[in-house]
Amino acid sequence: MQAKVKWCGDLTFLGTSDSGHQVVMDGNKGAHAPSPMEMVLMSVASCSSVDVVSILQKARQAVRDCEVEVTAERADSVPAVFTKIHLHFVVSGIDVAESHVERAVKLSADKYCSVSIMLGASVEITHSFSVQAA
Repeated sequence: MQAKVKWCGDLTFLGTSDSGHQVVMDGNKGAHAPSPMEMVLMSVASCSSVDVVSILQKARQAVRDCEVEVTAERADSVPAVFTKIHLHFVVSGIDVAESHVERAVKLSADKYCSVSIMLGASVEITHSFSVQAA
């Protein structure tokens, strides 16, 4: 896997993935695009969401939506790394069983989500969920 990031001026950068997709990032506290640290949060949420939705679909749960609300704390000193990340999954669908969502979130956290497991080596990562009717 490869990627490249090109400086576009000021503190704005264009990232290009190995698959050819592009994303703009802003090192100026997210003034023009997500900051690199915001991208990390979105990456862990999207990686885990892929797992949760996929596991629920394989369990034949009628999932209609999945949203992850991510909150994080950072160190007060430089480097201002994440010290805590919490992912709250809001899953909606028709008769979606809480037990299936709980299992899917746990499997993602413990076994499948590469981003979460990688970050978990140095960051306290917690998870919660709620289920809503579609």
